[in-house]
Amino acid sequence: MTKNCHNDYKMKFSDVEEFPDLSLHNNHMAKVLTKDMYKKLRSKSTPSGFTLDDCTQTGVDNPGHPFIMTVGCVAGDEECYDVFKDMFDPIISDRHGGYKPTDKHKTDLNFENLKGGDDLDPAYVLSSRVRTGRSIKGYTLPPHNSRGERRMVEKLSIEALATLDGEFKGKYYPLNAMTDAEQDQLIADHFLFDKPVSPLLLSAGMARDWPDARGIWHNDAKSFLVWVNEEDHLRVISMEKGGNMKEVFRRFCVGLQKIEAVFKKHNHGFMWNEHLGYVLTCPSNLGTGLRGGVHVKLPKLSTHAKFEEILTRLRLQKRGTGGVDTASVGGIFDISNADRLGSSEVEQVQMVVDGVKLMVEMEKKLEKGEAIDGMIPAQK
Repeated sequence: MTKNCHNDYKMKFSDVEEFPDLSLHNNHMAKVLTKDMYKKLRSKSTPSGFTLDDCTQTGVDNPGHPFIMTVGCVAGDEECYDVFKDMFDPIISDRHGGYKPTDKHKTDLNFENLKGGDDLDPAYVLSSRVRTGRSIKGYTLPPHNSRGERRMVEKLSIEALATLDGEFKGKYYPLNAMTDAEQDQLIADHFLFDKPVSPLLLSAGMARDWPDARGIWHNDAKSFLVWVNEEDHLRVISMEKGGNMKEVFRRFCVGLQKIEAVFKKHNHGFMWNEHLGYVLTCPSNLGTGLRGGVHVKLPKLSTHAKFEEILTRLRLQKRGTGGVDTASVGGIFDISNADRLGSSEVEQVQMVVDGVKLMVEMEKKLEKGEAIDGMIPAQK
């Protein structure tokens, strides 16, 4: 194991003296991390030098919200999930519905296995998107990587994306070298990501050296987008207006596989294992890392007494169209899959397609003044 000299220095103090005060915290890490666990793990570090304190710092600095359970930890490299598995395993189980250390994750990026999805009513479904994250094997993750590593991830990404042709042909825009006109256009397209302001991300070290080696790539049609070196090495997004989730998912699968093929030629595939699926910075995104979502108009259903119960039964979640923790405007919601780990990409997008289709039918019934009690689904 690589020695972390700063961590060695901390060993001058006892585990009791170094244990963080988690008495007011509401996050998964604080729920799991005991004094005995801290004593056992605190002297360890991954081969790149990431420690238990490094993993948990964001959760120590951000106690969480009384009603919103945050994760409270990050991985600094692929090995964290193994070296600190005593902590990560129960957090993963907690966050992913009892997922066990012996469970195996399913991956399925064959878009032809999706049933339907090209027939969501565009009068209700305004836009569709599928996104995921990817980590490049051989490099540490954004909370930990050095400037040189981050720049190498960007270099490899630019080379890989430059090889795409046909519907995927596009251009890369580095954050630190784009023109004012390019920046204005990216803002108008809602493509630009900015320096993180969330204390959760700042405490995790995500904004170091900003905007060095960060950038945005999109295809000419503006339907396939890649963010480089934001919360993960890569954030890949396929999207379009309307309700053709089948086409959005096809583009997502094909584009992802094309990008990975180029990385593999450089001996840097994506981090993946059969237990955790795709390995990403935040434990909440393990598995597929996928969020398949639609902006959908549900003004009647969203005021129905059983709206929340219907979402839960369909294994879906809602947010406002402005993102996490935003309110709905005009009865329009961003509806997406709740699961990430233990089910495949196809299964998760199928949940969205089937669930949204049902909710649109319910909305139409309510518009006519009819009851929907007989349409409420069983728990998926």
